[in-house]
Amino acid sequence: MVKSSDVVLILVAVLFPPAAAAIVTGCSFDLLISVLLTFLGYIPGLIHSLWLIYEKIHAEERFGAGGFIYIGNGHYEPLYSSSESAPVQPAPQNYGSTNEN
Repeated sequence: MVKSSDVVLILVAVLFPPAAAAIVTGCSFDLLISVLLTFLGYIPGLIHSLWLIYEKIHAEERFGAGGFIYIGNGHYEPLYSSSESAPVQPAPQNYGSTNEN
């Protein structure tokens, strides 16, 4: 279900797609992608921002409001595992670098 805050976020995306991407993902690689796509053409940047908003809405439906964390590339993980109420440690973001385990 789309909330009023999501409608405002869609309006921000229509006016300036990278701003909506920044609100949804924070300072991430997806923000850079949105800026580059908007620079190449308004429509690709808008589509990318709307996709990020769609994924956020989908995460809210699956995990509940505030029950998820953004892990990058339009993907979300739950804050809490289903078997316990302790917070799940989010996967580290490598920002395009190699995964060092």
